[in-house]
Amino acid sequence: MRNRHSSSLPAESGCSAPARHPSPSLRALCLALCSFCALLVPLVSMAADSLSARDIMQRVDDRDDGDNRVSDMEMILIDKRGKQRVRKLRSFGKDFGEDDYGLIFFLSPADVKDTGFLTYDYDEDEKDDDQWLYLPALKKTKRIAAGDKSGSFMGSDFNYSDMSSRSLNRYDFTLMKETEVNGHPVWQIESIPKTREEIDETGYTKTVAFVRKDNFVVIRSVGWLKKGKRLRYMEVQDLQQIDGIWVPMEMSMTTKKGKKTLHKTVLKTSNVKFNQDISEDDFTIRKLEKGL
Repeated sequence: MRNRHSSSLPAESGCSAPARHPSPSLRALCLALCSFCALLVPLVSMAADSLSARDIMQRVDDRDDGDNRVSDMEMILIDKRGKQRVRKLRSFGKDFGEDDYGLIFFLSPADVKDTGFLTYDYDEDEKDDDQWLYLPALKKTKRIAAGDKSGSFMGSDFNYSDMSSRSLNRYDFTLMKETEVNGHPVWQIESIPKTREEIDETGYTKTVAFVRKDNFVVIRSVGWLKKGKRLRYMEVQDLQQIDGIWVPMEMSMTTKKGKKTLHKTVLKTSNVKFNQDISEDDFTIRKLEKGL
């Protein structure tokens, strides 16, 4: 069953309509926590103006995210009263052919220290991504089942489904219009899941993304949550080039109900390095449980 909404965007104070694909922050979300590196794709022979919505999202999906990636991150959780909790993380990413593996360790504070998250992001359309969460207090590794991927990742405004890419073939895309965000020309693209199963797994019934024309970076998005009449707004506040690769150095995800902010997560990335000495053995459950 397809759940289609009006093409008009909701008003959102402080984040004007707010990135892979089709989850609210699209692939940018996965790369954000699994090194958040990468958002560049060169224009090839096809003229940009002739690209369809599907073509554009394919370019977003195919962009270079660098290999053997290491970065430090700060996750700031902000509740509706403005109270903040700050977490420190280190993330690693490596390409295995067309697949992308990611590993995150929480460094602080004490209540989440040594918690680990491992993702196998498969390129094959029909193959669901694998995710595991290691909880040191229980000394137990939990595999994230498909039915749990719409849940919050570690109390943040990101779902587990946001932590890996989604197959473009599972969505219908519409180019809504061409506009500007902070002076940059962008495409505004609507993504609608084709099946109820995709909605249930991701937690989103619809996403609208704003893709920069010059580098295929999704710099804003808004996602409609299937529960609670809530919306999630993503915005990239700081985008930099490192070794020729576009890296979101700061981004936010805000959950709202109407005009009321329910919760907000800010991600800040630093010490981004590519082409590091990372082996295949660094992306195993054994490594996940062993920690840094």
